[in-house]
This record gives sequence, structure tokens and C-alpha cells, in this order.
Amino acid sequence: MAANVKSDLTKILDSSTTELKDLQGKSMAWFRKEVSALRRVGRMTSGALLRGDTDMKFQTVMPGKMYMYSYDPKYKDTLPYYDAFPLVIPFRREATGFYGLKLHYLPYHIRAQLLTKMMQFVTNKKMNETTKLKFTWGMVGAASRFAAVKPCVKHYLFDHVQSQFKLILPDDWATTIMLPCEQFVGASSNKVWRDSLKIIGS
Repeated sequence: MAANVKSDLTKILDSSTTELKDLQGKSMAWFRKEVSALRRVGRMTSGALLRGDTDMKFQTVMPGKMYMYSYDPKYKDTLPYYDAFPLVIPFRREATGFYGLKLHYLPYHIRAQLLTKMMQFVTNKKMNETTKLKFTWGMVGAASRFAAVKPCVKHYLFDHVQSQFKLILPDDWATTIMLPCEQFVGASSNKVWRDSLKIIGS
């Protein structure tokens, strides 16, 4: 199963702009099987996602897994922008919240590049609910090959999470990173991605 995920990531990395749009279309087609309510224009809503399969929704997070959820930042009035519907891989939990890598802050190809590199930290090859990425900030924060994590590190407070956490199983990671479901407030996705690329140095 791990080989399948790496193969899917390779397809993303090797795709042209036209092929990338096709992959996004396939991601949305996959997601329509997971949820029952979508906007008429074909984009999903956070409510549609969170009304999906109840077995994959949780009250808290486990480091090394991937989640989606609704979020209302504590200091949103002072932030230049934020994502109200994050896609995050937590790496450190605290009593009041957690630190995680917010993948929506990266353009699609960069998400795939980063996730491909992060696969070295996978705990097993089953790619199911037992699988996670076992890493610390010390392992990726100062490493040049993981430069893409720099704009992604965010701190989340549990009492500002507005929904349950939707667990994304590892076998669906490559599909999920292609979903155009970021909900940026205060800036367009292109603006956010340009800023992230400047931080990365790309």
C-alpha cells in the first residue's frame, strides 16, 4: 500500500498543468464518494466533509496523522490571513492544543514534494489507521531538504476548533492533498502560496 501512495505522489510531481487539473478532478470525484453534500459548482464545503463517515471523526488528534477540520483562530483579527478549514499533520500535542504542518499553505506540487520526502518517517507499510509519520520538529525544521515545512508550521488551540477532526487515512493522502478545499480568509490562495514560496526560497 505504501508503494501505491508513492506512485500517486510521483504522478502529481510529474504532471503538467493540464494533467494537474485532471488529477484534481479525479480527487473531487473520489471525494464525492466520501460525502453526501457538495456545492452545485462542484467544490466541497467543510460541512459536507464533516457530515461524512462517522467512523473517521474524532475529538482530538494524534501526532503523525492527517486531519481536516474547521477552525476559528483566536487572533484572527490581527492575522493577515488564515485558513478556516485546515489540512494538517500534527507533530506535537500540548494540553491546550498542538503544533502541525498546514499543507494548504503550499501549492499542490510542493505539497506532493514535501509529502514524498516525509514518507521516510512512515511507521509501517500498511497505510491504514495504524500508520503515521513519526517525526519531530528537530528532525525537519533545520533540514534544507524539508524547507517547505517553514511556512506550514502552525499552532492550534483545541478550544478554537469548530468541528470534530476528520481523519484522512494514509492510503488517501495523495488524493486529499489535491482537493481544492482551502478556505483562506483575508487573501487569495495565490497570495498565500506566493508568500510561502518566498519563505521557502523558491
